[in-house]
Parts: sequence; C-alpha cells; structure tokens
Amino acid sequence: MKSPAPGPARWQKLTHTTLAQTRVFDLHSTRYRHPVRETERDFVIAHPPDWVNVVALTPDQRIVLVRQFRFGIDGFSLEIPGGVMERGEDPVLAGLRELREETGFAGAPARLMGSVHPNPAIQSNRCHFVLVEQAVAATATEWDADEEIEISTQPVEDVLALAHAGGITHGLVLDALLFFEQHWRTRLKPRG
Repeated sequence: MKSPAPGPARWQKLTHTTLAQTRVFDLHSTRYRHPVRETERDFVIAHPPDWVNVVALTPDQRIVLVRQFRFGIDGFSLEIPGGVMERGEDPVLAGLRELREETGFAGAPARLMGSVHPNPAIQSNRCHFVLVEQAVAATATEWDADEEIEISTQPVEDVLALAHAGGITHGLVLDALLFFEQHWRTRLKPRG
C-alpha cells in the first residue's frame, strides 16, 4: 500500500454520467477513485451556471433590496438583486443587467468585489459579487415570468445590522454583504 501524502488526497475523476438536465442545472453522477485507498465512489454533482449578486449603493448611501417568494424555502426572502449569468458573460456586465432587470436601477462605477463557490461539496459553479455605486432608478423592470419583486432601499448601516442579526438569511447575500462591508468601512462610508 502507498504511504499517505500529507494532507487530504486529490481524488481522480474517472467518468461522469448525466442524470438530468433542467432549466436551472444539470445533474451528473461522477465516479472518483481515491489515489491511496484505491476505492471508487459515485458522487452526485449539480452543474448550474455561474450566478451574480449586486450590492447597489445609492447616492444617499442606501442599498437596493429585493423581497420575493422563494420556492426552496416556501417563503419570502429579503435579498440583493442577482441571478443567473449567461455562459461567458462578464460578471460586472451581468450584475448591471440583473440590477436593471430586477429593479430598474442603474449606476456607475461598477466593479467585481469577489467570488465564491456556493456549495463546493455538490456544486461546480461560482457566484460573483458586484458593487454598483451611484445607483438610481432609471428604467422599467423586466421581470421573468415567475418573478414578482418588492423593491426597496435601506440605509447601509441598517442592512448590515439586519444581516448580523439574522434578518437576512440568504447565504450568498450574506457573502456579498461581507465583501461589501470591508469596502464600506475603509473607503465608501462618509466620514463625519
């Protein structure tokens, strides 16, 4: 038997089979072999497209929020605008598009704050976080057929306090606010 390497081993991908193709993700069964133990196992992996979430900051230091019904929790969720990216789409451009479609807001400058793997245990995609400054209501919304969104703005400190107190429960929104909070505290927050 081979001696174990320090740290966890990188499993070897052998094959994958498509189990299902849906509107929101493809589901694969992927067979892996452990390089030391030589055991093989099948793992089910979801392959959704990349996503983008947008922290849109208004000129009067408010964050644009959306509240909508979410089927996964069978309830309402307070979030920031966001959605599915098109294959090859630039995250910043996707963020500006999602912001406009969901809320009618537009702004500049816009920049990428960071990206995360939403759930690397079972998903292959990334979620990108975009900051849009000087966001103002500019156009009509362009909701998808299943979207009904309540749009509001709240002061930055209120949104951050709500997130810290458990009033925002969407994990990716909390990730975006974590990235944003550093920008807010060090660069964007008015000194006074």
